[in-house]
Amino acid sequence: MRVLIISDIHGNLEALQAVLKAVRPWDQLWNLGDVVGYGASPNEVVELMRTHATSSVRGNHDKVASGIESPQTFNASAREAIEWTRARLTPESVEWLKSQPGGPLQIANANATLVHGSPVHEDIYILTIRDAWQPLTDMQQQCTFFGHTHVQGGFGWEDGRWFTVTPAHRRENGASHWTLQLENNRRYLLNPGSVGQPRDLDPRAAFAIYDTDEKTVTFHRIPYDIELAQGRILLEGLPERLAKRLRMGR
Repeated sequence: MRVLIISDIHGNLEALQAVLKAVRPWDQLWNLGDVVGYGASPNEVVELMRTHATSSVRGNHDKVASGIESPQTFNASAREAIEWTRARLTPESVEWLKSQPGGPLQIANANATLVHGSPVHEDIYILTIRDAWQPLTDMQQQCTFFGHTHVQGGFGWEDGRWFTVTPAHRRENGASHWTLQLENNRRYLLNPGSVGQPRDLDPRAAFAIYDTDEKTVTFHRIPYDIELAQGRILLEGLPERLAKRLRMGR
C-alpha cells in the first residue's frame, strides 16, 4: 500500500495542490492535522481534505478555528490569522474540522499510529530526543507519524538506543527526496514536515510516502508557487509576517 502522509497545510492551497499533483496515484492519504490557520484559503483546503483524506487527526489550529478551543494561547499573528479564518469558514468546513479525532489514531493493518503533536498529548511538540523518549518507549506499533513542529525528520529506538532521523536532501530549487528503510527491530517517530509552512529553512512543500509493502518512508520536498500563496495572504490583510516566512522556510 502506498500512503501519502501530509501535515500542517495551514490554509496554503498552492502548496497542497502541488503535493497532490506530484504524487498521484496513492492508495490512502493520512492527514496529521492543522489543515487551517495562517494561510488564506481555508475552505478550499478543507474541501480537498474532505475529498481525499482517508484518515485524519485534528491539529491545534483546527480545534481553535472550529470553536473547540480558545485562541488565547496563540501569539498575536497566529491569533489574528485564526480569527480571520473562523470568520470565513463555511458551516460545512467547521463541521468537518470538529469531526476530526484527536490522536493517537491507530491505522489497522498498517503497523502505524497518527498524531498531531505527540502520543502523550496531541498538542505537545516533539523537538528533541527528550521529547521522543516516552513515546518511543511506550509505542506498540512500528511507526508513529506526527506533525506540529513543521520540521521534517524524526527519531527512532532500537534495543535501548535512541537516534535521530534526518533526511539527507540536497538543497536545490527543484524536487528532492530521501528514503528511509524501516528495520523490523526498530521503532520510529516520523514527521513528514509541513506542506504549507515549513520551518526547517527549506521553503519547499514537505510530505512523505509510506510504502507498507517495501517498508520504506520516503521524505519529499517540492517547489510550489510561493508568490501566489504570499499574495493571497497580503490581499486578505493578514499579517505580513505570515507571507514573508513562506519564502524563508521558518
